[in-house]
Amino acid sequence: MAHHQDFKPLHSITVENIQALGIPSDAAAQLHLKLTEIVATYGADATKTWQHISQHLLTPDIPFSFHQMMYYGCYINFGPDPPAWLPDPLVFFCLSVFSLVREAAKLTNIGKLLERRGKELLGSSYKDPISSFSDFQEFSVSNLELYWKIILEEMNISFSVSPECILRETPLHPGGQWLPGTRFNPAKNCLSLNGKRSLSDIVVITRNEGGDEAPVTRLTLKELRSAVWRVAYAIDTLGLEKESAIAIDMPMDVNSVVIYLAIIIAGYMVVSIADSFAPNEISTRLVISKAKAIFTQDFICRGGKTLSLYSKVIDAQSPIAIVIPNRNSSLSIKLRDGDISWNEFLERVDESSSREVEYIGVELPVEAFTNILFSSGTTGEPKAIPWTTTTPLKAAADGWSHLNIGKGDVVAWPTNLGWMMGPFLIYCTLLNGATMALYNGSPLGSGFAKFVQDAKVTMLGVVPSIVRTWKSTNCTAGHDWSTIRRFASTGEASGVDESLWLMGRAHYKPVIEICGGTEIGGGFIAGSLLQPQSLSAFSTAAMGCSLFILGDDGSPRPSDVPGIGELALGPLLLGASSTLLNADHYGIYFKGMPAWNGKVLRRHGDVFERTSRGYYRAHGRADDTMNLGGVKVSSVEIEKVCNAVAETILETAAIGVPPPGGGPDKLVVAVVFKDSEGSKHNLNSLKVSFNSALQKKLNPLFKVSHIVALPSLPRTATNKVMRRVLRQQFSQIGSKL
Repeated sequence: MAHHQDFKPLHSITVENIQALGIPSDAAAQLHLKLTEIVATYGADATKTWQHISQHLLTPDIPFSFHQMMYYGCYINFGPDPPAWLPDPLVFFCLSVFSLVREAAKLTNIGKLLERRGKELLGSSYKDPISSFSDFQEFSVSNLELYWKIILEEMNISFSVSPECILRETPLHPGGQWLPGTRFNPAKNCLSLNGKRSLSDIVVITRNEGGDEAPVTRLTLKELRSAVWRVAYAIDTLGLEKESAIAIDMPMDVNSVVIYLAIIIAGYMVVSIADSFAPNEISTRLVISKAKAIFTQDFICRGGKTLSLYSKVIDAQSPIAIVIPNRNSSLSIKLRDGDISWNEFLERVDESSSREVEYIGVELPVEAFTNILFSSGTTGEPKAIPWTTTTPLKAAADGWSHLNIGKGDVVAWPTNLGWMMGPFLIYCTLLNGATMALYNGSPLGSGFAKFVQDAKVTMLGVVPSIVRTWKSTNCTAGHDWSTIRRFASTGEASGVDESLWLMGRAHYKPVIEICGGTEIGGGFIAGSLLQPQSLSAFSTAAMGCSLFILGDDGSPRPSDVPGIGELALGPLLLGASSTLLNADHYGIYFKGMPAWNGKVLRRHGDVFERTSRGYYRAHGRADDTMNLGGVKVSSVEIEKVCNAVAETILETAAIGVPPPGGGPDKLVVAVVFKDSEGSKHNLNSLKVSFNSALQKKLNPLFKVSHIVALPSLPRTATNKVMRRVLRQQFSQIGSKL
C-alpha cells in the first residue's frame, strides 16, 4: 500500500515527475497543465480539488501510479479518512427547485423517498437527502415498524396474508417477531408482475467462459418464469414431502438460479453448497440439513480447466442427484443407479403445458425455512443457518437502500449459491426490478472484464481478493467499464490502493463497502450514495440497524466517540436468524451480552473502529474465526488438517493476521514439533504440504503465508490456546507476509 509520505503535494509536482511514471512528454505536459489549473482554482479545498481531478483529469488508460500521485498528493495534509467520492448536492437542488426530469434518474432510491416524504417523516429539521441522511438512518432504528412498512411498500412486496403487524416484541424472542401471521413466498415475489416491470423485461444476462466473442444471452421475465415453473412441476414428481431440504451444488449460472427459485416457489427449502467444496464438506452439509435430493453438474469449467463436480457429490454419498450437463445437451458420464439426468428430469412434465400453466407458489408461513446456509463457527462443524421468508426482504432492502438497485440496473457480482451473496444477488436484483448479470466461468481474467463491458453492468460487486488479481494482471485494460455507476465490496477488508484502482476503472464511481453476515441476510454496516465515501471504510450503520462498539468493560461506548472494540448489534433486525439447526442460537448470539435500553444486544464478533471523522473500519474477528479470501473459517478446521500432515507435528495454531497495509487476513500457522529442535525441520516444504492438504480437504482458495516454529503454544489456565496472543506476536512479522 502506498503512503502519503511517499508523495509530494500537488503544487510541487513537475512535468518531469509525471514523465518518470512512464508517461510520454507531450501527455505529461498536458496533464501538468490541467493539474495546475485545477490546483489554482480549488487548491485551498482538498476535497474539491480531488473531485475535479478524479472527474476531469484521470482516465482508466493513464498509469495507476499517476492516479496514486494525484490522490495521495491531494490529501497529503488532510489527515485520516479522506473522501474518495462525494455525493453531488446539485442533483437534489435541481430536482427540488426546477423539477428537471432528466436529473431525477441520478437520484437515489432513498433520495427520492426523502424528497417526497422527508418533512413528513423527519419534521421541520429535514433539509435535503444528503444533509438529512443520518437523521433518516436514526429514524429507521427508532421507528422500525414505520420504516419497514414504507420500505416494503417501496419494493412492491405482496403478501397473500397480510401481517398482523410489522414487529411484535416478546421476551421469548430477543430479536423480535417480524411480520407475524403473514404468508407469502419470496420466490413468487421475484417473478411477479408489478409496477416495476413487464414480461418482456430482461432479468438475466449471461455468458459462458470461452464465449467472449459471442453476444451475451438475455433472458426475459417471461422466459425465466416459464423455466422456473417447469422445474417446480418436475420437483413435485420426485415425491418429496413439502418443506423437504433439496441441495444445490453448482456454479451460479442461469440453471442454478432457476432451480433455486423453483425449490422455494414449490414449498421446499434450498441447501446451499459451494461448488468448490471437497466431498467431506459436501457430506457434512447434506447430513446436517437432512437433504433429500441434490442438483449438481457433471463438471465445471474454470480458468480453462475442467473440474469434476458430480464425482465429488458421489464421494459425499449424496441422496438422489439430478445431474445437469455442462453447456452441452447431453451428459458425458454414466450416472449412479437412481440418479436422474437433467433432460430426463424435465421430461417428467409436459413441456407445453408446464410452460403455459403458472405454478401457483406455495404460500409459506413467515417462520418457514427457505434456505439453509452454512457459516464456520469456532468448532469444527459449520453452523447451519436457516433463512426464513423474511431474510430475502432484508437482502432486497439493503440492495434498495445502500446499493440503490432498481429498474434499469444490471448487477454483476461473482459469487456462488454456497455463500450468502448468491441468494443475496438473486433477491436484491429480482425483488427490485433489476437485471442479474451472470458470468459462468472464472471472474479473474479478461473474459469477465469483457462481459462487464458487453452486459453494460451498472453495479459491480466484488470481493477484494478478486480486485487484487485484476490490478496485478491488468486484465481489465482495454475494456470499457463506463456504464458502471457504483461498486460494492464485501467478504473481507479492502486495501486502500485496490479500492482506488477499482474506482479509477469506471471514472471514479464510488465503492460501497458492506459488512454483514449469513445469519443476518445482509449488512449491518455499509456505505451510502448520500454520504462521502472514504476508501475501505464504512460510513453508516445499515438502515434499520443500530451498532455498538463495546469497551474493555464489555459495555457499549458512547456512539459518537472514536474508539475500537468488539462490535455488537441492536437485536431487532428484520430477517436475522432466530434459530440454528445444529447449535444453541441464544448461546452463540445473545448469552453474556450487555443490555441497552432494556434489550440484550446481539453478538457479532468482529472488532471495529469508529474513527475521528465518523467512519468505521473493520479489524477482523474477535474470536478464533478468520476470514480467508472472503470465506470465514475457524482455526480449529485448519488446525485439524495441518496436524495430520506430518508425524513430526505435535500441534498447530492457525492465526489470521491482517497485513500492515490493510486488506484481508494472511494465514500464519504456528507449529510445535514433537522433538525439541524445530529448526531442523524444513518449513518451506512443510508449507507446501499444508497448502496442498488445505486446498484438497477444505477449500482450493486457502493458502498459508508463513509458518512459525514454536517450542509450545501460549495457553490459559484451563488449557485453551490463546490465539489472540499469537495474533499480536505475528502481526509484528506482517511486513514479511
